[in-house]
Amino acid sequence: MRIILFGPPGVGKGTQAKILSGELGIVHIASGDILRAAISNGTELGKKAKTYMDKGELVPDDVVIGIIQERLKEDDARKGFILDGFPRTLAQAEALDKVFEKSGIKVDRVVSMEVDREMLLRRLTSRRVCRNCGSIFNLSIDRIEGSKCPKCGGELYQRDDDKEETIMRRFDVYTKQTQPVKEYYSQKKLLVEVDGIGEIRDVTSRLNKALK
Repeated sequence: MRIILFGPPGVGKGTQAKILSGELGIVHIASGDILRAAISNGTELGKKAKTYMDKGELVPDDVVIGIIQERLKEDDARKGFILDGFPRTLAQAEALDKVFEKSGIKVDRVVSMEVDREMLLRRLTSRRVCRNCGSIFNLSIDRIEGSKCPKCGGELYQRDDDKEETIMRRFDVYTKQTQPVKEYYSQKKLLVEVDGIGEIRDVTSRLNKALK
């Protein structure tokens, strides 16, 4: 199968993509991971991406698309893939379609993991990180009391991007960018929406049903 998976920050699409990758026997392609790999491997497109990132600028769509195109040519992607984190805008979706057309790739399903915003906000604002060992915890799920890391005793703190104001801003950007993408794939009869809130195994079960 060839699947595109997207959802808002904190919905757990990376976790679900890894699970589905194992169950379906297809490769998980996360746009952020392959971008970092291209830079680490010193490919031509990776070098180009690095010049933008070093200046604190967004990597242009054509460079990211080129890196994804290179990744899709690798042997493990030929029998199927889950593309995670891309496309995020209508322009990216249209450009990606051109890549698929050139490569003779037909996408089977585009899955949008839907969430209750208030519930997701509670989940993300409960996240804490240990300053000492870097472990990540959720105050409500892990039932942590106080501000000490249960692993090493280090101080737990809340990252700036886990604060309510920042999260709400990220939600707004996500909604604005992805609504046209959802409409685009819906018109192509590829889009399916799946409830992304709940236990990991329950969400996986919903995703498997949506993919059948």
